[in-house]
Amino acid sequence: MEALQRREHEIFETLKLLNAFSFVVIGGYAVNAYTLPRFSIDCDLVLKDEQELAKIKKILMEEKYAETVEGEEIYYGNFKRYEKVLGPGFKVSLDLMIKEVIDRMTKAVFSAEWVFQNSQLQVLRGKTMVGELKLKIISLDALVVMKFISGRATDIRDVFMLAPHIHHPPWVQQEISQRYDFDQGFQKIKEKILSKQFKDGLQGVFGYVEEKTFEKHIKAVLNLGN
Repeated sequence: MEALQRREHEIFETLKLLNAFSFVVIGGYAVNAYTLPRFSIDCDLVLKDEQELAKIKKILMEEKYAETVEGEEIYYGNFKRYEKVLGPGFKVSLDLMIKEVIDRMTKAVFSAEWVFQNSQLQVLRGKTMVGELKLKIISLDALVVMKFISGRATDIRDVFMLAPHIHHPPWVQQEISQRYDFDQGFQKIKEKILSKQFKDGLQGVFGYVEEKTFEKHIKAVLNLGN
């Protein structure tokens, strides 16, 4: 737990230093702005151009971050990962996507323009931290679109937690369908959330979920397919 707290604290302190620049938070830290917070190994940021990257890189280097070639298992394209060693065998990382986000598995593309258009200033709270930070974060509906398409186990859990709060389900369906086979993705998610093991895995990440709340979230996810 102490290691996770240190990682989260480092990410928040770094985001404070970068807050004067132009970026949008996506990924796990964006999820924390809308539902029960969970730990995330790294922080994902979208930038519009190389000029903004240069400004952010300067700060990261001053804070002892180093660029690495690792981390391309989720996204590819114009992608940069910066890591900071906090102790022996223990590090924290920021993943920067410049101009676009491309999902490695599905090849779905999200332009930085789309991400910025579908973002807003939002309060970010950590799982272990009392403080909060106001940042530009991708909207909940757009975050669901990205998570639905990516479809990894952690993404499906995130979609499940976010689903009851979706503002415009038809827009979410449309944005997914423009980039991916919606029916294929929906069947994958449906099978996962209805499996016997899903609730245990969910609670292992987000903590205890009451049965009534769990059923509410299942219904919200299934409604996406209507």
